[in-house]
Amino acid sequence: MDLRAVLLAWLLACCAPAFAAGAEEDREAQGIRSVITAQLQAFAEDDADAAFDTSTPAVRESMGHAGYFLALVRGQYPMVYRPVAISFLDVELKSREAWQLVRVIDQDGRPWVVMFALERQGDGTWRIGGCAVSEMRGKPA
Repeated sequence: MDLRAVLLAWLLACCAPAFAAGAEEDREAQGIRSVITAQLQAFAEDDADAAFDTSTPAVRESMGHAGYFLALVRGQYPMVYRPVAISFLDVELKSREAWQLVRVIDQDGRPWVVMFALERQGDGTWRIGGCAVSEMRGKPA
């Protein structure tokens, strides 16, 4: 066996688990972004049921009804309810929890950072358990 073959075998043995872990994290991040995007799209269409479906069972139980959920978001989180633009920032993943930062521009052009808290469900899907919002200070980028 020549040296190149040995080195290639060694690189594959050492690096394959890291590449696999990176691919798994990418899939998880995509699933997280997908559920957030689905919720924002449902808000844009005033589809209370679809927006409610992206929430955790605990949120659905505490709210009781999709219409109440939509009214709460409309009244308390207008920057989430009708953003003009969004961009995904950092995501932090743990085994059954994730926190996704999203930069949001509201109807008045003000920038916000929204931290979505998500929980992995028994079927492997992600659902949104809540969000925290902070207005970005300074000059918008």
